[in-house]
Amino acid sequence: MSITVVLQQMVIIFILIGIGMILYRSKMLSEETSKQISGIIINVTNPALLICSAFDDGPKVSLRELSIAFVSYAAVFALLIVIGFLIPCLLRVPKRLHYTYQMLTIFGNVGFIGIPLASAVLGSESLIFVSIFNLLFNLLIYTFGVSMLQRAAAGQAADADSIPRHNSTSGRLQKLINAGTISAVFTIVFYLGDFHVPVVISSTLSYTGRATTLLSMLVLGVSVAQMAPKDIFSHPRLYLFTLLRQILVPIGCVLLLRGLIDNKLILNTMLLMVAVPAANMPLMIAKQMDMDTESISQGIILTTVLSLVTVPAACLFLV
Repeated sequence: MSITVVLQQMVIIFILIGIGMILYRSKMLSEETSKQISGIIINVTNPALLICSAFDDGPKVSLRELSIAFVSYAAVFALLIVIGFLIPCLLRVPKRLHYTYQMLTIFGNVGFIGIPLASAVLGSESLIFVSIFNLLFNLLIYTFGVSMLQRAAAGQAADADSIPRHNSTSGRLQKLINAGTISAVFTIVFYLGDFHVPVVISSTLSYTGRATTLLSMLVLGVSVAQMAPKDIFSHPRLYLFTLLRQILVPIGCVLLLRGLIDNKLILNTMLLMVAVPAANMPLMIAKQMDMDTESISQGIILTTVLSLVTVPAACLFLV
């Protein structure tokens, strides 16, 4: 994979983010519209992009390779959890902000940015492995992620009774059943079953999925436009964090697993998914818990802006 291709894709992504900023500042996009578009991406276009990848006519990977990918990506998430606890200590982050760096470390933007980026850089055949990564992400964010944020919220609240209750096991199980998880499962099932669907359905899914890149970048553009530059770029600790998390960690994961996995597409997909900037989902959950989200917002936006450099740098190690 030529690094030029990766760089071109990142430049395209940032041009689209810039369009989102312009549309917001010219009042053609509002915060409310952005939220509505986010709902469309999460519930319609992202799932469509994943599912239609199962109908690709190219060579299929075996169940053994899918199992290897699942175990490998689960191991990567376990490693990210460990790193998430180490980085705040290494960077001497104030204890009250440890949860922020843990969220930024563990949960990357494997949906909004990861799906279109993998599709463009590695081809649609990589999306079956992206589906596995997204499935693990959804399982983890609504279990481990929610528990971690609840502990942080308890530390922020003066009165524990003021914290919204999210401890219901049934409530968490219900949240696990969402468009992201369902589409990831359907993608794997359709892929393994090698089903033939009518052209009307496959083409509809294809057209819908193609809207993902544009819409998701417009939403990110709105987020960037809402923050003053000094609030984004005046945190030296976040620069060092981004260097560690988005360059050294992806490279380390590839070097660690390269001797154990001989499927290059599994490794390359993993590198891209680990190299993407921080995800928006922890921010959304933190807002629901009435937490102070300024530090998470700054981390998400800065890692996204710096990904123009960090993703191509990490992709120098594509195998």
